[in-house]
Amino acid sequence: MYCTRKITDDIYWIGGNDRRLARFENIFPIPRGVSYNSYVILDEKTVLLDTVDYSVSRQFIENLEHTLGGRGLDYIVVNHMEPDHCAVIGDILLRYPGAKLIGNAKTFNMIGQFYEDMSYEKVLVAEGDTLSTGKHTLRFVMAPMVHWPETMVTFDETEGILFSADAFGTFGALDGVIFADEVDFDRDWLDDARRYYTNIVGKYGVQVQALLKKVAPLDIKMLAPLHGPVWRKDLDYILDKYNKWSTYEPEDKGVMIAYASMYGNTENMANALACMLAEDGIKNIRVYDVSGTDVSTLIAEAFRVSHIVLASPTYNGGMYPIMESFINDMKALNIQNRTIALMDNGTWAATASRKMAEGLAALKNITILDKTFSVKSTVLKTQIEELKTFKDGIIASMK
Repeated sequence: MYCTRKITDDIYWIGGNDRRLARFENIFPIPRGVSYNSYVILDEKTVLLDTVDYSVSRQFIENLEHTLGGRGLDYIVVNHMEPDHCAVIGDILLRYPGAKLIGNAKTFNMIGQFYEDMSYEKVLVAEGDTLSTGKHTLRFVMAPMVHWPETMVTFDETEGILFSADAFGTFGALDGVIFADEVDFDRDWLDDARRYYTNIVGKYGVQVQALLKKVAPLDIKMLAPLHGPVWRKDLDYILDKYNKWSTYEPEDKGVMIAYASMYGNTENMANALACMLAEDGIKNIRVYDVSGTDVSTLIAEAFRVSHIVLASPTYNGGMYPIMESFINDMKALNIQNRTIALMDNGTWAATASRKMAEGLAALKNITILDKTFSVKSTVLKTQIEELKTFKDGIIASMK
């Protein structure tokens, strides 16, 4: 049975949802699944904008055939060659051998890497090129490294729809709804949107800024990404989020405490700090065990808050391995413009704070507070005032 949604009078969503997949890219947990969006324009010429992951190909092909209603397919626009969006190109060309593929030079290089000896007619486009399909005019805008080098976006000048590839996407399957205004996005989708952006696109803030500047002059009325809801209202909401995330500006003034603990003593230290911060009126506090929290959530929170506290036991003369892995991910995903405070624990040699500081040194525009808090085995009553002073330093840096 087909499952499609109308976007405008002659543009349709024909994607699919995968709720069985446990991890996106086999890395990131997706307990709510994920959508693979694809769109069709019915004009004098018919246009398919991107395909889907092979896991939902059966539903997708049925959706496409239903939407075309017996018509042929004239064009396939390939905005992004990642397999979750290009896996079904070969199947579609078998069913519609007359369809022409539209892409840029890097697109066609990659097609040859994924599809050996596939026969097709190509339409090569570059920055600013347009294609008329009758009523609709499509303009192609290059978006390299958002988040692959061949990525481009397609702007329908007639309807004001930006088919934005992986930009403005989010984890989460679509439950029959496809528009952001049909859900409580801030409550139910924002965390997944942030986790999607920060972990997949987060490294490429400069490139995202370049794309935002390119599309700013366009009269955009809708954003149609390849994952998650379509935006037809309140576009400034998601555009503002992307501007903050891509400039590494903290989204919220708050404190994330990320701790590692082998026997509960470092965890106790982190909880005691959280209580002290809350008693002094700090409201936006989150505490995470790095051993039990997926790193994608830790990265998303590091993008969200202004202040980060890292607490680690000393392990083999260094920091706890999972804490080290988290810091390496922070470096890989370009975390910057944050204030960080350090806590450590060591029964005979507390060196984790020094090791964490060394690991964080590669991050840009990071302020590491001079005052650290260190314990030997557990927090003693004699250290309570010292912990309060450490807490005061964090609060002072937030003002």
